[in-house]
Amino acid sequence: MSNSRRTFIRTSAAVACLAAVGRPAYGQQKTIKIGFIGPLSGGNAHHGIAARNGYQLAVEQANASGLPFRIETVVLDDASDPTTGVNAALKLTNDQDVVAAIGHWNSPVALATTPVFNRAGIPFIVWGAISPRVTEQNLPFVTRVTPTLTAENTPLAAWMAKTRGIKTIVIVSDTSDYGKQNTLSFTSLFEQNGGKVVGADAAPVGTTDFRALLTRLKPLNAEGLYFGGVITEAGIVRRQMTELGMNIPMYGISGIYDPKFIEVAGDAAEGTVVGVRQASKNPRSDAMESAYVARRFAEPSTHYTAFAYDAIGIIVQALRSTGYTDKAALARAIRATRYEGVLGETTFDSNGQTQVSVAIHQFVARKGQWVRL
Repeated sequence: MSNSRRTFIRTSAAVACLAAVGRPAYGQQKTIKIGFIGPLSGGNAHHGIAARNGYQLAVEQANASGLPFRIETVVLDDASDPTTGVNAALKLTNDQDVVAAIGHWNSPVALATTPVFNRAGIPFIVWGAISPRVTEQNLPFVTRVTPTLTAENTPLAAWMAKTRGIKTIVIVSDTSDYGKQNTLSFTSLFEQNGGKVVGADAAPVGTTDFRALLTRLKPLNAEGLYFGGVITEAGIVRRQMTELGMNIPMYGISGIYDPKFIEVAGDAAEGTVVGVRQASKNPRSDAMESAYVARRFAEPSTHYTAFAYDAIGIIVQALRSTGYTDKAALARAIRATRYEGVLGETTFDSNGQTQVSVAIHQFVARKGQWVRL
């Protein structure tokens, strides 16, 4: 055999070996990753864990459904902290196998990370954070399956003013974007329904003494106090209202609807009213609940379980139509979706905001638990 012939054979074999390394073996599925970020530690962890469980259940069901690829889960903690959230987002966007991700209960965290995913060109669905600004930015790679705080405040404000006949309120919120947006939203909506906001004040997240703030608001003699922050601070405010003899009801939306609020407020929680998005009941939601119970998760499901579950369903539906190599096409398919899921029919507007209808239930704190009004 000539030297040139031997050289040709060796070169061809080497090229074949390199080609084999660059592709999966015959019959082997490609593995892609879909990430999850949420609060898995700290005071809001139970919300993140409930959503994580919905995400894991949806991925497991997708992998069992005969996909031409396998989905691997990547679960990261944001600890309800924007900096931690950004670090988690960077970890996901620097992983070349991550094709999409879902995340966040806290609006300040979502506002910090969504530009990271958008710059990286990774489709991202928000499952919990409800500040309007998240989707008002109209980032092409970002959508949201949960309604905004405006969608929750709208029926609550109308109910308070028209059904309860409350004419005057004061507002206390935190100074985060979530708190600011709640104050703006509720003020406008309450006044549109004939009520009047006679005073408002705010304090940073983590504040433990609201007495000076409440002392300024007490002489205004409002008929109620709307709280525009989240759980721990809400409980402290409610307790300190009672200590100061500020005997008016507290109102809020889903950000304070949590057993932890009652734990922090103690007996002072009695009579607090929250408006919470009414969960959709349909055969798909029933099937998800049955599967959740069968999966034997240690934690109970919540409405955040359903949001995360449908977020994965939407991504998988888009992957079936576009594949995973063109992430811009995947993002466009997600935004153009019409998805029948446990939340009902999900579609998105031109900013990527869900258009699913919103109705609320009112719950009142009575004898140490939330009771439907």
